[in-house]
Amino acid sequence: MVSREKIEAVLEKIRIGLKSEGGDIELVDVKGNVIYVKLKGACGTCPMSTLTLKNWVEANIKREIPEITAVQAV
Repeated sequence: MVSREKIEAVLEKIRIGLKSEGGDIELVDVKGNVIYVKLKGACGTCPMSTLTLKNWVEANIKREIPEITAVQAV
C-alpha cells in the first residue's frame, strides 16, 4: 500500500496549480491502490472539475506513483 506521506508529497505539487486558480485538493482516504480526494474552493464548483481530476490530478499521481490505479472524487 502506498503511504499517505508519498501521496501528500505529490498532491503538494498539484496544489500549486489548483491554488493559482482559486482551488485546492484534500486527501480523504486511500483504499488499496485507489485514492479518494475532495476538490475544494473554485475547483469544487467548477464545471470542468471532472476533467481536471482525471486529466491532470490522476495523470500526475499515476506518473509519480504507478501503483495507483485510480483517483476518485468524494
